[in-house]
Amino acid sequence: MSGTIMNPLTLLEARNISKNFGALQVIDHVALKIVTGSIHSVIGPNGAGKTTLFNLMTGFVPVSSGTVFFKGEDVTNLPPYKISKKGIARSFQITSIFPELSVHENLRVAAQARERMSINFLRHFTRLKSAAQKADEVLEAIGLADKGGVISKNLSYGEKRVLDIGISLATDPELILLDEPMAGLQAADVEWMMQLVRDISKELTVVLIDHNIDLVIALSHVITVLNQGQVIAEGSPAQIQENEKVQTAYLGGY
Repeated sequence: MSGTIMNPLTLLEARNISKNFGALQVIDHVALKIVTGSIHSVIGPNGAGKTTLFNLMTGFVPVSSGTVFFKGEDVTNLPPYKISKKGIARSFQITSIFPELSVHENLRVAAQARERMSINFLRHFTRLKSAAQKADEVLEAIGLADKGGVISKNLSYGEKRVLDIGISLATDPELILLDEPMAGLQAADVEWMMQLVRDISKELTVVLIDHNIDLVIALSHVITVLNQGQVIAEGSPAQIQENEKVQTAYLGGY
């Protein structure tokens, strides 16, 4: 991806974080800096620890050792809802939507979570004007403006993946972590998703996991490569393509 990040500031930083599951060390003293305004991809062979790293940074799995900072604040082991309220959103490998709600309702509920009155369950939805407006904005941004009234379970697989990201965007984050958003998509939907990631990156910082190296190379400013829970390389797409450790990891990982 061409272009440089102007006035780079560290938004998210993992300082030597590790995760042990019993005697098994899945993440081994990983250091990672995510710069504001970047598309920063994390790649590696199957089982390298990519999704676990996401889980550690977003509070879904507790860190065994090390520290996670967001905008200079220690957020290590905060519960996911608190990390979300700080301004970090994420999508998952398995699409997570409310299937019986309309597309617009899915987005409105996510936006409502940021409202001061979100816990007032007696408040009628027609009074949630700002949440509804946010849902309208996200619908337009993700290319589903004509699908707002559709019950979500009736969307195509690609549309559900896009809606899942839209739900994250509706929480008004500064940083969004996307875990394999293009997995299982048809070719046309891959192009849609790639453009969506580019569009999102104009406003937000993006951290991306994906197995398609060609797509990662095309999208990313910076790429971090994990293997067996450790960072083995980091750099620009060109640097990663030429790195012998990366080539060996992938050849040995498949």
